[in-house]
Amino acid sequence: MKKLNIGILFGGKSAEHEVSLQSARNVYDALDRKKYNPVLIGIDKTGRWLLAASEADASCFLLDTDDPKKIRLHPTDNKITLAPESRGLISDSGIHSLDVVFPILHGPFGEDGTVQGLLKLAGIPFVGSSVAGSAVAMDKDLMKRLLRDAGLPIPRFRTIKAHEEIFKFNDIKDELGLPLFIKPCNMGSSVGVSKVKNEKEYTTAVNMAFAFDKKLIIEEYIEGRELECSVLGNEEPKASVVGEIVSTHEFYSYDAKYIDEKGASLVIPASISSDTSQKIKELAIKTFLALECEGLSRVDFFMTANNKIFINEINTMPGFTKISMYPKLWEASGISYPDLIDKLIDLAIKRFEKENRLKTSI
Repeated sequence: MKKLNIGILFGGKSAEHEVSLQSARNVYDALDRKKYNPVLIGIDKTGRWLLAASEADASCFLLDTDDPKKIRLHPTDNKITLAPESRGLISDSGIHSLDVVFPILHGPFGEDGTVQGLLKLAGIPFVGSSVAGSAVAMDKDLMKRLLRDAGLPIPRFRTIKAHEEIFKFNDIKDELGLPLFIKPCNMGSSVGVSKVKNEKEYTTAVNMAFAFDKKLIIEEYIEGRELECSVLGNEEPKASVVGEIVSTHEFYSYDAKYIDEKGASLVIPASISSDTSQKIKELAIKTFLALECEGLSRVDFFMTANNKIFINEINTMPGFTKISMYPKLWEASGISYPDLIDKLIDLAIKRFEKENRLKTSI
């Protein structure tokens, strides 16, 4: 059986660049070399696409891999481009064909539909949601409006754009209560997120959120447990067991997720009733389908003391680091890390083939 050339696309211009490098390293190490030829494609912080031309080059493609704060791409002049209908990468040495791309990119310029559109133009199958699902899931404002219209339970929220007048603190306090959360709309991994308890913190949080995005979201605080569920599939997705995040930080921040190994503990499966677990699984799948996601997603929830459940958000390309919840939930559900990668690649190919059949039948 012919081995598939799997492009591992990682890095990027977003604030989640280092998280992407960690995820890529884990996927690269887990790929079955009997089935796949990994092709490492790094995007540096300026947006340049760089190629590790061989396995030997791949071994030194990342520097300081054991330090999540210092991990970085190794400088190289081996620049590449991805051209429409090329079905591969173009470099000075020619075209490097790709059978599937695994875009392990988190945040803007990677998880938001931009790269997905480029890969569709290039005619290459890719893991994860397509353009629409990626774009609406990335934008917390659009995501929550679609979930609200679908009748799914979400916390109350308000949105502000950079050119608009900022809500007065007392007005937003009266509407949503305290504390409250302020987040950039198009960012992940809790980058730029603040928990606000007073007017001074409110002003600081608004300014910080606008440093990352031109639109921010203000959400009511839901006191409760943080539960997560992984979803896998295309038209008929399946949900994993439910896990719980127990953070030692004030909230599940960027540092708690990726830097501080003692910043949070993952409880898998979560200690909840079977009825509650089933309800969360159903809500995870409904969220996935309402936002037209494909391939994979992780859906995050809050559960109050009286067992009321709220959907917090969805991640269409969740982390694949050694402490990431998405693969751990599937491992607890009976799918190992290497098998999970196999399934994601297979889902990408099947979707691509189905899209091509639809095009040729018109």
